[in-house]
Amino acid sequence: MLEFKDKCVIGIDLAASSKNPTGWALLRGKTLRTALIYTDSEILENIVMNNPALIAIDAPLHLPKKANFFRNADKEMIRKGYKVFSPKLPAMQKLTLRAIKVNRLIGEKKYKTIEVHPTSTRKALEMPSKDWKAIQAILKNLGLKGELETRTLISHELDAATAALTAVLHLKKQTERLGDREEGYIIVPNKRNWRELL
Repeated sequence: MLEFKDKCVIGIDLAASSKNPTGWALLRGKTLRTALIYTDSEILENIVMNNPALIAIDAPLHLPKKANFFRNADKEMIRKGYKVFSPKLPAMQKLTLRAIKVNRLIGEKKYKTIEVHPTSTRKALEMPSKDWKAIQAILKNLGLKGELETRTLISHELDAATAALTAVLHLKKQTERLGDREEGYIIVPNKRNWRELL
């Protein structure tokens, strides 16, 4: 179900600052690799090295229009019961500006990106929101192999892995797109229980 032969996707749980760890996940077939990386150049190097079919970024990729506090995507997410924050919040602005820059650099390399929200992905798939041990167990139950079988992943890695899972579902046309072209879209899986992905 989740497998793409000869293709890979990348999930990125972007940090607001390059001094803090960014979660990175590569899903190729059933093999999940995760890591913590820091700089924009590391992010780009890892993308170019792996040539992904799609990159899912956990961060706002657009700011709202000047008069707005929320983007249309954020409003639609909240209406559907997903808890997201405005990119204009002081705590979010730095992250959003970095995400916009990183997304532009990725676009210059001709790779495709989507904006995702891992907590909302897990809610859509009836997974625990922040129980990291349970989330890792579910990823293993989905048949994913690799480091999650041998060590405990931290939250940034599991958010990146959830982003990568969202990318696969999007490529398989099993997601919905909330928002608009001007202020950007957020991609969320169609609602169902994660066991149905097996």
